[in-house]
Amino acid sequence: MMPVQDNLYALQHIRRKYIRAKLLLYALQALAVAVLGAAILYKWQVEVPILAAVAVSVILTAVLYFTWGWNKVRQTNLRQVARHLNRNYPQLEDSTELLLRPSSELNFLERLQQQKVSEQLQAIEPESQPVFYVRKNPTLLALGLALLIAAGILFLPAAPLAGATFPKQVQLDFPNTPKEVADTAAFIQKIEITITPPAYTGKKAYKASQPNLRVEQGAMVSWRITTNRTARTFQLVLNDKSPIKLNGKNGSYTVSHTFTEPALYHLNLNGQKSAYYTLEIIPDEAPTIQVTKPEQYTEILFGDPQRVTLRAELSDDYGLRDANMIATVAKGTGEAVKFREEKIGLGFSRQIRSFSVNKTLDLQKLGMTYGDELYFYVQAWDNHKGYTRSETYFVQIEDTTIAESMDDLTMGVNPVPEYFRSQRQIIIDTEKLIKDQKSISRAAFEERSNNLGVDQKLLRLRYGKFLGEEFESGIGPGGGIPEGEEGHHAGDGHDHLEFEDQNSPEALLDPYLHKHDQEEAATFFEPAVKAKLKGALAQMWEAELRLRTHRPKEALPYEYKALRMLKEVQQSTRAYAAKTGFDPPPLKEPEKRLTGDLSKIKAPAERRTIEAETKLPRTREALQWLERQKQGYKYKSSDVALLERAGQELAQEALSTPGRYLRAMQDLRTLIADINANRVLCQNCMVTVEQAWQELLPPARPTPQKQGTTRSKLAREYLKKLES
Repeated sequence: MMPVQDNLYALQHIRRKYIRAKLLLYALQALAVAVLGAAILYKWQVEVPILAAVAVSVILTAVLYFTWGWNKVRQTNLRQVARHLNRNYPQLEDSTELLLRPSSELNFLERLQQQKVSEQLQAIEPESQPVFYVRKNPTLLALGLALLIAAGILFLPAAPLAGATFPKQVQLDFPNTPKEVADTAAFIQKIEITITPPAYTGKKAYKASQPNLRVEQGAMVSWRITTNRTARTFQLVLNDKSPIKLNGKNGSYTVSHTFTEPALYHLNLNGQKSAYYTLEIIPDEAPTIQVTKPEQYTEILFGDPQRVTLRAELSDDYGLRDANMIATVAKGTGEAVKFREEKIGLGFSRQIRSFSVNKTLDLQKLGMTYGDELYFYVQAWDNHKGYTRSETYFVQIEDTTIAESMDDLTMGVNPVPEYFRSQRQIIIDTEKLIKDQKSISRAAFEERSNNLGVDQKLLRLRYGKFLGEEFESGIGPGGGIPEGEEGHHAGDGHDHLEFEDQNSPEALLDPYLHKHDQEEAATFFEPAVKAKLKGALAQMWEAELRLRTHRPKEALPYEYKALRMLKEVQQSTRAYAAKTGFDPPPLKEPEKRLTGDLSKIKAPAERRTIEAETKLPRTREALQWLERQKQGYKYKSSDVALLERAGQELAQEALSTPGRYLRAMQDLRTLIADINANRVLCQNCMVTVEQAWQELLPPARPTPQKQGTTRSKLAREYLKKLES
């Protein structure tokens, strides 16, 4: 009796042999299908795109079929193997599944049957013979048939299949080839032009549908030409001066060339020249940058957020490679100015054709403070050699220390400068108090707010001296003379004396005199400047009120307005003093002027001879030849060389606009063919070529003529009418 482990090992061995045989069967079947698809794809991948697509589908179907068979066979377990053995071997008596159960779980009869099945399994599964008979003959027959069909496809001619749909083939024209020669000479059966764009465009290769090409700058153009017979000479001629020999044999030729400049080309097959065709270049444009925000110059006032928003649109015809911003921070003034340059990324991560920039610059993170300046510009690169840089933009933070200088404000008065730096300091302390409000106690907050109110009061009183406000009672809203009252009264802060004799001169003059300066009589400033300064004091009063009532956040806007008004006062009080310059001595007019003395003036003796360069000399000679032909002169065979040289000049000038002179180049080729064939010259061709050559010549310079020597009879009659 075989142990249970030996029985399981025997079944697993049978399973492995079955899987190998079955996978081989699926592989042969998939290979038979894939061979047919590969043969079709290899033969007609270019000529018949529909068949190429069908071939790819067939190959993919074969791969999917083998994958499905692999997954199906691998799912085969020992129980399925046991059932298969029961169906194919009657001597096992449908009891092979007993080998999968341990003997401890079986009764006496089942153990006897398990022992019998084990002996039968060992008898029918010798090592030298497979357990399963896999029918490989049909599969091998199908594989052989597929190989024969594939070989037949490969040996078929390359001509398109009947009824298949083909792309439009490029056709070339040989206009000057005689019919009797064309019937026996070599000619082009098929031509394919493949354009491979350069890598920076990101485009795939494509086929041209006509011989007049328009390609990307740096693209490689490949001609694949099939002729009916082997050609003696086959050349691609560029611009009538750069022939390139086509490589090939047995009627199949190829040539490739990379173009960075426009060109005119034609094919020369055994001396027969095709028509001229154009090749235009699509240039690679540089990236474009359009900055919509901020303005060219931006000033950040004191109290405004020290941030700048950058909005820009970047684009390129084929794709952007990189983009960033260069920012330069200028700190200090005069000779102590320092510059620091930083490169700031714009969030550009991949190559795309257009990119939108929306970035906020925090000036404080750039290390800027009051009075500093920021200069920045945006730059971008494309996938090729294109580079673009935007204009430079300026951002400046307002320097309040200049506005608080007392030198200009008092126009010669020299008070303590700290008075006018205190307003800025009060604003800074107020902002700090608002920031620290949550981290300090209520009592400390109120104390600091009240102290700031006291500082604001002292500053207001110091400024008030320049307006005649010597006492606090006359400052701010409600100060001065009460509404509806005029004159003076006791307790108004002024010195009022009691006179015993009310009729004395002193008593009579006392209402009209003051012993000190008055607000209305203050003469430090002009009325307009005085009004601005008085408005600043009113803003200080409102700020003081809110600081004393522990509302620093509400006082901050009034503090900003007070500082801005002080700067306006400083700007309005600036005076301009003209600089003194060099005072030249007076000219000696009576001695030199109007004397007519030219003895010391000599004419220049230097002479230069400039030889006029004649442009397009061959074209001028060809135009003269055309005039002679119009007058009935007989052409010579040597005139072909003259027309060829003139045609080269025309082709050179036509590179900038190839399509403009294409018809003239064709007609010139017809005239040359007529001379070679000793035929009558084409009159229409002569007109077209003459017109093109006339356009190439520069305009003639007008020659001066004596009055009355006009050659035209009509012009002479016109002059006579004018004189009469």
